[in-house]
Amino acid sequence: MLLCVLGGHAQQPSNFYKGLVRSNGQPVPDASVKIDKKTIRADENGAFTFSGVSGSSVDVSVSALGFQHLRQALTLGKAGVVYTFSMQGRETAIDEVSVLGFTPVKEVNRQAYNVTAIDATKLYNTTMNIANALDRVAGVRVRESGGVGSNFNLSLNGFSGNHVRYFIDGIPMDNMGSSFQINNIPINLAERVEVYKGVVPIWLGSDALGGAINIVTSMKPRNFVDASYSYGSFNTHRTVVNLGTTSKSGFTFLLNAYQNFSDNDYKVTLSVADINTGAYSENIKLRRFHDQYHNEAVVAQVGVVNKPYADRLLVGFTAGKNYKEIQADARMKVAYGGIHRRGTTLMPTLKYQKMNLIDGLDVTVNANYNFGTEKNIDTLDRRFGWFGESKPNPGGERSKQLYVYKNNEGIATLAANYKVTEKQSIALSSTATTFKREGENELNPQANNYEVTKRTFKNMMGLGYSYDVKDVWSATLFGKYIFQSNKDGDRPTMNMNRFGYGLATTYFLDPEFQLKASYELTNRMATAYELFGDVENQDANPDLKPERSHNINLGAYYGWKINEDHRFRIGGNLIYRYAFDFIFTRLNNNQSKLIADNREGVSTRGADMEFNYSYKNFLTLGGSLTYQYLQNKQEIEPGYTGVSPLFNAQMPNIPYLFGNTDLGLVFRDFGKKGNVLNVNYNLLYVHRFWLYWPTMGGTSADDKKREVPGQLAHDLRIGYSLNNGRYNIGAEIRNIADAQLYDNFGLQKPGRSFAVNLRYYFQQVK
Repeated sequence: MLLCVLGGHAQQPSNFYKGLVRSNGQPVPDASVKIDKKTIRADENGAFTFSGVSGSSVDVSVSALGFQHLRQALTLGKAGVVYTFSMQGRETAIDEVSVLGFTPVKEVNRQAYNVTAIDATKLYNTTMNIANALDRVAGVRVRESGGVGSNFNLSLNGFSGNHVRYFIDGIPMDNMGSSFQINNIPINLAERVEVYKGVVPIWLGSDALGGAINIVTSMKPRNFVDASYSYGSFNTHRTVVNLGTTSKSGFTFLLNAYQNFSDNDYKVTLSVADINTGAYSENIKLRRFHDQYHNEAVVAQVGVVNKPYADRLLVGFTAGKNYKEIQADARMKVAYGGIHRRGTTLMPTLKYQKMNLIDGLDVTVNANYNFGTEKNIDTLDRRFGWFGESKPNPGGERSKQLYVYKNNEGIATLAANYKVTEKQSIALSSTATTFKREGENELNPQANNYEVTKRTFKNMMGLGYSYDVKDVWSATLFGKYIFQSNKDGDRPTMNMNRFGYGLATTYFLDPEFQLKASYELTNRMATAYELFGDVENQDANPDLKPERSHNINLGAYYGWKINEDHRFRIGGNLIYRYAFDFIFTRLNNNQSKLIADNREGVSTRGADMEFNYSYKNFLTLGGSLTYQYLQNKQEIEPGYTGVSPLFNAQMPNIPYLFGNTDLGLVFRDFGKKGNVLNVNYNLLYVHRFWLYWPTMGGTSADDKKREVPGQLAHDLRIGYSLNNGRYNIGAEIRNIADAQLYDNFGLQKPGRSFAVNLRYYFQQVK
């Protein structure tokens, strides 16, 4: 409809131009350039691109922190002309331009949504993955079942698992396979990571219930190489290679490749019996012996940038494979010695983006489809114990199989934004996803007669209206419509649809004092893995209902300085959620696997806060603290007469109080001019929390009610950069005190570990 209404503007051809912001011949980074009514941000080398009609006149306004405001009229010449804008420095009070020149991370944080952005570039000299970085954000708790490559569950203001959606450059990661999970994607692949808590903007195009994680990669046209290798405890190896080139004509090639390998043979403390002798040992330290993991991934893209018909047009192919040994069941009561899983990702991709396709209309289109295959392998007719002993056990260790299956998933997204006036805009988004699973047990062909094809189709459409008075007030009103169709073999097809809506607004009392408020009635359909199981450690539940929730967020952020040396920033959020038909994960009836289930209602009340202090460019100190109380609102439970004892009880197996503190020191020109030494210390705290319902059972060690103990983890990182960041070496110690750390159902994570990281980086910005 927008294209039909506005098609008349397309009669005037737009040309492409390039601009450079300079001061005394040097680039002015992150300058804000306003051309008529459109604002553009220059990159770190002062370069930017814009479109216009040859022969037309435009008004140009350029501003940057520490420089005099530049205004001039410009008559556009032929396509391809490069215009240079020269700025003059100034020594007047910085307060007059304090709102200008915000970095992309700060721009994201100033949105009306409850959002926190992480600058990933500051973590490039570490062995961190995306999950490690997220664990330091207020309101976020990343829970892993073990070491490298283990299953993970991210909790975001009380919502966890599939309540939270993941994206790369705004593209859903639902179909990227087991080789691409946030706890095995290295931090070097991201430029920043955006965490949306509660209300999710429509341009992300997903039915998230509790929030979203968007991994943003660099889109700067440049020639660069970024390669690193690390080695650490438990025979852990990590390699990352990112490279790209952009020619003067706009031809672009990008390659991202990485691998993770670990034996994960760390020690755990258990009370177990020898399966042959029956001898029982309490609290004994044993080494994991069947937990190796490795994955390899390559993302290649080729195309053009900065063309009149496309700012970015890239076709690519994503390939990955992984191997994962399964050491234990869902509670570490049983050990396995042969069960393992293999998987592949084979996915063609398409990315298209054009700003000002016609005057005021920005369009983004993405599409991909995963042709990958997964294998679950349980072929040993033996039973294993935690001491590594074994004995014959016909029928496999758990369920004898060589199950080969395909989770073929496709995604197509469209996002369009039309700027009606300088202050008003309309946004439209549509995301369609498909899922198809077919499999067979190659060890038992007869069982394949009972195999059925499982399918889902989902489409989410969003429409939003925004009003923005820059750096003063903004508001966004939006609606979302979701349709899903599920087919499980011969069962009747289930069609469902839901409608939700929301509002997000922010107001600046002054440039550094921001108030935020947002509300959404949000809906989420059950995922294919919740409906059909994951064919490894989660059972199917095809009768799951969609869930919906009222999400309310109130936040405030304030920054100030005593002088140019001492700067402070503090922020906090109050949250309220009430979810109907809440989907949560519990143990199945024999407590060996997980299963998704509905609860009639769950309420969440909580708060989080963060604090940051910096002294010159030498010291940074920050921290966050989160409290969240999830309460069961299902009054009637199966098996009970009258009001259930679980009614109004705190939800189990969910951390409710946690936080972290980070201290960083920077020694510039250390040893030689251009060299930098960084020292960072991080403390992670998780208060003890209930493993089972707190209203059931007693508190002694023999009762069914258990607690996951409190945890305190200390990490230390030291990084040294030479030759202005071209050569880098880093060393890390994690869990310095060798504490016993738990996340999911008491599963133990690695103890003290060491790692060293070597990195080479070179770039030439166009």
